[in-house]
Amino acid sequence: MKILDSKQIQQKINRIAIQILERNFAEKEIILAGINNNGMGFAKLLAKNLKTRSDITITLSQIKLNPAKPTSENIVINLDEKELNKKVIIIVDDVANTGRTIFYAFKPFLEILPKKVEVAVLVDRKHKSFPVKPDYVGISLATTAKENIDVSIKPMKTAEVLLV
Repeated sequence: MKILDSKQIQQKINRIAIQILERNFAEKEIILAGINNNGMGFAKLLAKNLKTRSDITITLSQIKLNPAKPTSENIVINLDEKELNKKVIIIVDDVANTGRTIFYAFKPFLEILPKKVEVAVLVDRKHKSFPVKPDYVGISLATTAKENIDVSIKPMKTAEVLLV
């Protein structure tokens, strides 16, 4: 079942971008750290939107981790600690389900002292097992644990969010 079409996804991105700017209007730089491929794709769309609305520097970064086994290998972020220190960091993912992936995505930031760390997701599901509450949410869904959310955001004109 289709939950969001490409136009609705763009509306969600617009709203999240405005909320990010409202909460961070005095900042010189915001770092968007996308988790793996889908989170990074969503972060790129957010960055593009933010850049059209503000002169704040938007820096993209990717967090790489294994969602199925987050402790099995190192969690890597492709920015140096100096670039992250005392900065606003927004961890970005397409779907927050149990919160485990986002919870482990915080790990690289525990070695530095960021100014603030927030979380943005396109879809927030209500199955949290970890203490993660996104700050920016496109849509919240109450689903059964057996249902899955499939997010497709590339290319944008055929983007969709499906409940399967």
